[in-house]
Amino acid sequence: MKFKLERKKLVQIHDVMVKSRVLEERLIRMYKQNDGYFWIGGPGEEAFSVPLGLQVKKGFGLDHDFLHLHYRSSPIMLAMGAEPIDSMRQMKNTATDPYSGGRNFGNHYSKRDWNVVPVSSTIETQYLTAIGSAIGQTKRGCKGITIVNGGDSGTAEGDFASALVWASRPVMPLPMLMIVTNNGVGISTPHCNQFGGKSIAARGTAFGIRNAVINGNDVEESWTALEEAITYVREERKPFLLEARVSRLYGHSSASGANFVPDEEDCLVSFEKRLEKEGIMTRAQMDKLREDYTATMLEQSKQVKTEPAPSGDTIYDHVYYGQKGRYW
Repeated sequence: MKFKLERKKLVQIHDVMVKSRVLEERLIRMYKQNDGYFWIGGPGEEAFSVPLGLQVKKGFGLDHDFLHLHYRSSPIMLAMGAEPIDSMRQMKNTATDPYSGGRNFGNHYSKRDWNVVPVSSTIETQYLTAIGSAIGQTKRGCKGITIVNGGDSGTAEGDFASALVWASRPVMPLPMLMIVTNNGVGISTPHCNQFGGKSIAARGTAFGIRNAVINGNDVEESWTALEEAITYVREERKPFLLEARVSRLYGHSSASGANFVPDEEDCLVSFEKRLEKEGIMTRAQMDKLREDYTATMLEQSKQVKTEPAPSGDTIYDHVYYGQKGRYW
């Protein structure tokens, strides 16, 4: 089947997908070479997450989209314009880390100018914080929406159920795009051993929430489904629950070795085969792009090695908003 998206958009999506994959592979190398700390990321989710990032209404304040992300969201951030070197800085916990000042794990993003709420390591709590921004947008009467994403395993938490309740209340339905990227396993526990239903998205039906399940390894299916869901939430001011079936190419995290999993579908490989078959890009062009990003990020990782760690006297900074040093 022929692509429906225009050539320029396909090339743009491919560029960010490659950038994101090379970044994650660089972060894994940093961890294995003792040039970084704990790694947890989203290689295998690029075909879904890049289209999402490109469709966000980016900006500050309730009139723009709020993002309550989790730690597999680097493709979203790169699609929005984040710089790969900043992810390396957080991985290395340098003072130059713009997301947390060297205080948090890698891929734990936070960017106030883009309404990116700080990523937390606790599972699924982002679905609860998302309720707050969605209520604020509802009361303001604006076109901004709240986007929240998480994994399949975390939907067993009560936080996810609470979000379904709050988002669907008839007295105040909330403009929330609730996303579950289902990679089929929670750390080491298979999804099929934990959930009796056919899909996670179907849970939305009981709450009157419109929902869908898509192949998150397919770029065009992801783009179209996201476009439809975002438009629905933005115009109707009601929630939508979207489940994307994706791959997990390097295991759960560095705690499980961060080694490549060969029997998972690689969305980047699948996409590149179609791009080449349909004459959108040549194999040589795609290889050159990867080589260029690999070389650039290698140099960036070398630069990050030279950047300072946070000073000990900053340990109390930002415990509360605007705090500098001890309060007492």
